[in-house]
Amino acid sequence: MTATIIECAINGPWTRKRQPLIPISVSECIASGLACVAAGASILHVHPYDEARGVQCDDWEIYARIIEGIRARVDVPVYPTIPLGEEGDVQRNATGRYSATAQLAARGLIDLAAVDPGSVNFTLANGEPGFVYANPEEDILHGLALAAEHRFKPAYAIYEAGFLRAGAALHRKVQGAPEPLYRFMFSSDFLFGFPPEPYALDALLKLKADCAPSAPWMVSGLGVDITPLIAHTVTRGGHLRVGLEDAPLGSTLDNVQWVERAARAVETAGGTVASPSVMRQLLNLKKTD
Repeated sequence: MTATIIECAINGPWTRKRQPLIPISVSECIASGLACVAAGASILHVHPYDEARGVQCDDWEIYARIIEGIRARVDVPVYPTIPLGEEGDVQRNATGRYSATAQLAARGLIDLAAVDPGSVNFTLANGEPGFVYANPEEDILHGLALAAEHRFKPAYAIYEAGFLRAGAALHRKVQGAPEPLYRFMFSSDFLFGFPPEPYALDALLKLKADCAPSAPWMVSGLGVDITPLIAHTVTRGGHLRVGLEDAPLGSTLDNVQWVERAARAVETAGGTVASPSVMRQLLNLKKTD
C-alpha cells in the first residue's frame, strides 16, 4: 500500500446557514488550514468569502492572502474552486470562471486547480430545490489549457461515471496538460452519482483502469461521510478528501475533527498518512519556493 494523502476542503460555497462551522474570513481560513495540516492534511482546498456579507466572492486577491498566509508556514498546496457563474463580477464564460485560477497560476501560487470535466444536477435528497452545476466543454478545455501553460495539476471532480471517460478524452486533447487527479464524488444529501458504498468505488476504479490507468485518485463527495469507504480506499491505493465542504450539511464536527477521524481510519486500515513531502512525490508536484 502506498501512503494515503488526506486533503481537507475547509469551507465550500454553503455559507454558515447550511454549514455553521465553516471558516469565512481570511484569518479564519489560514488558522483552519494550518490546524488541518497539523492534524494530517497535506492538501487544502478553499473558497474565498466576502466577510461582510458571508457569501462566496471569487476574488483572486482574497485567495492570494489565504494561500500566502498558509504557505508562509507549511509547504502544502492550497487550491481554488470554479465559480458556478454570474457570482458577483464573475461572467458565465470560460475566461470569467477561470479568471482567479489564471491570476493565481501566473503568480506561482497554485500547484493544483479544480477543472471539473462535466455538468451535473445537484438534486437534494430532502426535496429542497437543487441546481445545475454546468461545465461546458469550452470551459473544461480552457482550464486544461491553463494547466498546460502554468504546469499545475488539474483536480477532476468525478460526479458521474461519464465524467471519467470525458475527462480522460479531453485531457488527451490538450498537449502538455499534467495528468489529472481524479476525485470520485459520493453523496448522501445529494442524488448524483453513487452512495458511499464499496461496490460503487470498485465500479469507478474498473472504469478508471480503462480510461486513465496511471492517474492518481481519491474519494470524497458532497453532503457525505466517506468513512465507510476509507479502509477500502487505503487497501486499493487511493487517497481521501474530507472537510466541511464535503461533510453532511449541518456537520457538528469541525475541519480538524474530520481530518483526525480520517487519519485514524487510515491507520486502523493498516495505512500511513502521507506527509506534505511524500504527497508531493506521489503527485509529482515540485516543492514550492
